[in-house]
Amino acid sequence: MKQMARVAVLLLSLVVVGTMIGMVAPADQVAAIGFVAPGHALAQAPPDSTESTADDVDSRAADDVDSRAADDPGSEAVEMFAPVDLYPPDEYRTAAGAPGAAYWQQRVDYRIEATLDADAHRVTGSETITYTNNSPDSLFSIWLQLDQNLFRPDSRGAAHAAEMEDARFRGAFEGGGYDIGRVAVIRDGVPLEVPESNAAAGGSAGEITVSGLAYSIDGTMMEISLDRAIAPVGGQIEIQLDYAFEVPETGADRMGRFKAKKGTVYELAQWYPRAFVYDDVNGWNVMPYLGQGEFYLEYGDFDVEITVPREFIVVATGELQNDQEVLTQEQQERLALAGRSPTRVFIVEKDEVGKEESRPAGDGPITWKFRAENVRDFAWAASRAFIWDAASWDGVLAMSAYPQEGISQAREPPGWEKATEYVVHALQHYSGKWEPYPYPVAINVAGTALGMEYPMIVFCSVQARGFGLFLVTDHEIAHAWFPMLVGSDERRYPWMDEGLDTFMNHYSQIDFGGDPWPADPVLPRNGARLTRSEMSARSLMTPPDSISEDELGFLGYAKPGMLLYVLREYVLGPEAFDPAFQEYIDRWAYKHPQPADFFRTVEDVSGVDLAWFWRSWFLGNGYLDQAVSSVQTRGDTTVVTITNRGEVVMPMELRLVYRDGTDECLQLPVDIWREGDTYTREVVGKKVRTVHVDPRGMLPDVNRSNNVWGRGVVTRVDKC
Repeated sequence: MKQMARVAVLLLSLVVVGTMIGMVAPADQVAAIGFVAPGHALAQAPPDSTESTADDVDSRAADDVDSRAADDPGSEAVEMFAPVDLYPPDEYRTAAGAPGAAYWQQRVDYRIEATLDADAHRVTGSETITYTNNSPDSLFSIWLQLDQNLFRPDSRGAAHAAEMEDARFRGAFEGGGYDIGRVAVIRDGVPLEVPESNAAAGGSAGEITVSGLAYSIDGTMMEISLDRAIAPVGGQIEIQLDYAFEVPETGADRMGRFKAKKGTVYELAQWYPRAFVYDDVNGWNVMPYLGQGEFYLEYGDFDVEITVPREFIVVATGELQNDQEVLTQEQQERLALAGRSPTRVFIVEKDEVGKEESRPAGDGPITWKFRAENVRDFAWAASRAFIWDAASWDGVLAMSAYPQEGISQAREPPGWEKATEYVVHALQHYSGKWEPYPYPVAINVAGTALGMEYPMIVFCSVQARGFGLFLVTDHEIAHAWFPMLVGSDERRYPWMDEGLDTFMNHYSQIDFGGDPWPADPVLPRNGARLTRSEMSARSLMTPPDSISEDELGFLGYAKPGMLLYVLREYVLGPEAFDPAFQEYIDRWAYKHPQPADFFRTVEDVSGVDLAWFWRSWFLGNGYLDQAVSSVQTRGDTTVVTITNRGEVVMPMELRLVYRDGTDECLQLPVDIWREGDTYTREVVGKKVRTVHVDPRGMLPDVNRSNNVWGRGVVTRVDKC
């Protein structure tokens, strides 16, 4: 069961290599989930008598779900429908889920100069951080994230990974972590050196020097204590910092090195000290980086200069500013052509890789310059082994960079020669369905990371092929909307980006392939059973560092994706859901939403009270089991009783098939459960042949065997 669960729910958490492990679950495992062949459901044969009881039905059903035992089921129903206890609205965040009139957000701009030493696999950098305090608070310190310190052998993340079986997000090694050099605060144009706290020399942690300026480091967190507060509502400070680190071979599956035949591929992320978020909800969001929990970052502009060996190609967040200095004349022309071409154009072809004439004339290293505006992060990749191709869509330059190991070989499905096509598809689909792509470039890089997203650039496995490469590319590009455009707190709420993206991926896959992917985790038939398993022991609000990797795959990706699919297709309908989802993007673009902002926006735009839905599925960890508990006939009246045996409520579709060959399909609102867990329907004047709960198979019902009463095989319907 553990392996099946891992396959079923981690597909879109991007354990995607080669032939997409577990693309279709084995037949016996599919049956164990309660999935019946598409279009059909098994029906129970009615007794010879005209009356059946709940005991009769239960004895015929393979029912492994116990009924809820409650002295007063009505009290549970009242609680389920009560308003959700969210934080109260204020001037910063409204009751409608929008930023308030006084909403504020910090801004952090970076100027970075970095050099890659390919012989030592080492990055040396110098950065200037311009921090703008837009909050109403005076700030007496600045907190920075030192993510590379995760890779120190004695880090908290390394200890955490050691406790987990086969942890994906590990990577500690001797020599790992930052070497922090000079730290300075710029005041009136003059740099003031910031000494390390006396804690480093045996003093107490946080002890401040006489000047008041000092910094201290605690694992992946660095505090710079200030002698003067940063003034509220527009106050600024500049910080200069020198640093260096060895690039890990396996960097928590988010960055690292891949040894290709023609040279190492470097994927650089979490590669510069960067500010923690200070917001109106938590103040400083100082949380250690343990590897599994992702990121919460401020927006700003980046001006980055990257110096590499002359034979290297560099791709990065932002737009290249000096192509005439780092590309040959022919490559400049090819790049310009790609910016006008709907089909791919090679900037560097396979047979040009490593040749001296493929790089600008000259000796020594070369510096690539990039600029990115209003983004939350910056990542880059560099290699002498890169093949580089590009195409254009609606003014966006779509690119892929990959070594020859990414190209498919004989009898293999298509490989990275299709990568740019997949990027273009994702840009077209998501821009058309939800919100225009917000950036000028979109880059896919083949390397060691299985799948990881950054503004304008994603890292995907060099081994991915065929539909697996499409899936991982599509998922990572979707992250341009969540969390790159809508800047949620990934460290606390992974569902706010991974779950939303998994939901979006479903429609992109259909748009690309024409039919739903059979193993798509958003389809209730694939994930329902897991809602009553150890995977659902915690709610979706559980931070990722508090759960296992398998649980993260379900709670962060599959389950929220499935729930949003059900919300769109079953509860609200696309006509109500889509405008709400689009409005959420519009309201919170380049801002920091909380879960309550999402809940409130959907309710505000759709006009539907969904307290029961959020409580059932997002704040709780219950399961759904709607069951035909009895069908009793007396005279010309048949009484159908449906019981809600699970711990959550949902609307119900109920199909009644009569012995005269007619049928009717009832759409019953969730309100039928307001007074308890039993619903009764009387049918007068007709003999009932079959009763079918959820005849379209749209709900994440843990036990479909008790959804049908009647004779023979019942065909699923497309509409109700």
